[in-house]
Amino acid sequence: MTSDTAVPGTVKAAGLLVGIEGLAGIAFAVVLLIGGSSQPGLNVYGQAGYFVVIFGGVLACGIGLLLGKRWARGPATAVQILLLGVSWYAIGPSGQPGYGIPAAVFCVVVLVLLFRTSSRAWADGHGTSGEDAN
Repeated sequence: MTSDTAVPGTVKAAGLLVGIEGLAGIAFAVVLLIGGSSQPGLNVYGQAGYFVVIFGGVLACGIGLLLGKRWARGPATAVQILLLGVSWYAIGPSGQPGYGIPAAVFCVVVLVLLFRTSSRAWADGHGTSGEDAN
């Protein structure tokens, strides 16, 4: 369904944050290529390529949300839920709460933005309404 409803600010903000995640992942791949690896037999090129493909998709979702493409909301939501699992592992079993807690907060903020009333109404093709309408 296509309609000319305005893209709410909450969706644009979520798109910006998801785009930042995508860029961070691609930057990690570049750092991985530049830094290399001291482990023999580790395929750094394959690993970096994997990150570029995955986070390129995340970046595409962020751009899609910024441009008001409804298809981007589902994958962006799925990525946030998956990254919450990664954050949980960093906080608990990995013993790295300095990385895990900020990542978890980041993911929760994006999820809240994607599930606000105006974001859900926009995703359903309705006009903006509710307390956070633009």
